[in-house]
Amino acid sequence: MSDSTLARFIRGLPKAELHIHIEGSLEPELMFRLATKNGVTLPYRSVEEVRQAYNFDSLQSFLDLYYMAAGVLLHRADFAALTEAYFDRLVADGGVYAEIFFDPQTHTDRGIALGEALGGVLDGMARAEARHGIKSKVILCCLRHLGEAEGLRMLAEAEPFLDRVVGLGLDSSERDFPPADFKRLYDAARAKGLRLVAHAGEEGPAAFVRDALDVLKVERIDHGIRAIDDPALVARLARAGTTLTVCPLSNVRLCTVNSLSDHPLRRLHEAGVKVTINSDDPAYFGGYLHENYLQTAQALNLTEPELAEIAGNSFRGAFLTDDEKAGYLQRITAYVRDAAF
Repeated sequence: MSDSTLARFIRGLPKAELHIHIEGSLEPELMFRLATKNGVTLPYRSVEEVRQAYNFDSLQSFLDLYYMAAGVLLHRADFAALTEAYFDRLVADGGVYAEIFFDPQTHTDRGIALGEALGGVLDGMARAEARHGIKSKVILCCLRHLGEAEGLRMLAEAEPFLDRVVGLGLDSSERDFPPADFKRLYDAARAKGLRLVAHAGEEGPAAFVRDALDVLKVERIDHGIRAIDDPALVARLARAGTTLTVCPLSNVRLCTVNSLSDHPLRRLHEAGVKVTINSDDPAYFGGYLHENYLQTAQALNLTEPELAEIAGNSFRGAFLTDDEKAGYLQRITAYVRDAAF
């Protein structure tokens, strides 16, 4: 299959995104527009200068820029504009469903009311559904570097909004903050009926993936690529049908893998693990959902059936009803059957 044919196949392939930080879709152009509107002074003079700063050597070097940029988001309308812009790109990439991550503490710690920030995200999701017919859900994430007590405080503050939230996640700096440190938070979230996911095995070791499963009792692992270092864990993930929300371009840009050709996604897939492809923080990592699929397929020689299986995993691992999953999977089957490339 030629590169152009592969690109057309991927763009038309129905797929869901399960690992997208909405703040990580803040493109420099919107960042500058909001900074100007809100009177925020940025440490960069131009869009080009911001993009030049995207030469990350670690997760922390990215997070420093990520949290700075989020400072331009001050009003409900800002969060709505950010969210709508993401969904416009997702639809253009052939995305038909998303479960997005939102970091309340990034904003409440700056004095932004949770209802203002989350309300804007929900506004943007509703407008995207009205405009494009694309459905979505939101997962609140705890910033692990702030500790479990702050996470519990965040969860309590979010109580009035939990009827519009599907789950709880755990993100930010991983290496020095193991999943086991957040057991009480996850127990509390489970008691409130939230679905549970956690970042593990990105910069942290395979043992963090085990802890996320055994201590936090998550249903899905975000990233999880270091599981490849533990064959018994890989076998367990495959046997249990645990979904990994893998972010290939992010892993390269943050130096957790040397190159896409070295990425363990194919090996995990061949071992029977339910891997998915996602964009993580696409404004910073060089591509949204389509580019992650395309570049990964090219680097790892993924075939059409393999790509369809991976897209199918994105619905199998989603927090949807069985009937909803079946409907999306039927769309993939019909697309592959009728595709004339």
